[in-house]
Amino acid sequence: MAPGHVAYGLGAQYGLRITAETVLAWERGVALPDERELKALAGVLWCAPGELLSEASTLREHRVARGMSPEDLARAVGMAPAAYLRIEESGRWRGNERQAAALCAALDMSAAQFLTATGRNEELAELLNRAVTTRWQAYVKPVAKLVPLDRVLVEDVLAQLHADYQALTVSTLSWSSTGRDAAGAEGGTGQDFLDRVVEQFWRTAGL
Repeated sequence: MAPGHVAYGLGAQYGLRITAETVLAWERGVALPDERELKALAGVLWCAPGELLSEASTLREHRVARGMSPEDLARAVGMAPAAYLRIEESGRWRGNERQAAALCAALDMSAAQFLTATGRNEELAELLNRAVTTRWQAYVKPVAKLVPLDRVLVEDVLAQLHADYQALTVSTLSWSSTGRDAAGAEGGTGQDFLDRVVEQFWRTAGL
């Protein structure tokens, strides 16, 4: 279907005043349809809304991909719709651990996807950095509060990461602070180190 045909279908079937130029902008990724427009677009193209999205990275995108309304999702999470919408609009999670687990179950999100969708990757990276370089036991509770994973699993993963770090600092520079300095000299950054710690965390957790 040409953009003009899609625009006509959106108007004829859903009463939306959308131009062919707007449809073309959606296709090129320079503009995004709102939720109503996305559902109508999926109807015109005979597909599910989630099929029109690239890999979901926000709470809204995950919710739309699952075809859930904000009210239905808020009910599944155990939260007032207005409170959930504030979280979705801000991209910052303000629920508790039980609600986080319920959200992941309702949207079929992994723990890693939850962290990305709620803007907490940097916070996790900093916690993991401290856990592997100091006493990991002190960071079990903060990490478990941040990530919707069983606390026993978090404890096991942090212990393993800390042990790996201690072993590697003796034999290699890849995890050590000296290694971070060397990476910077070779064009890398301290962020590279944090990214590796997070990646290793998810790998060790089996996610």
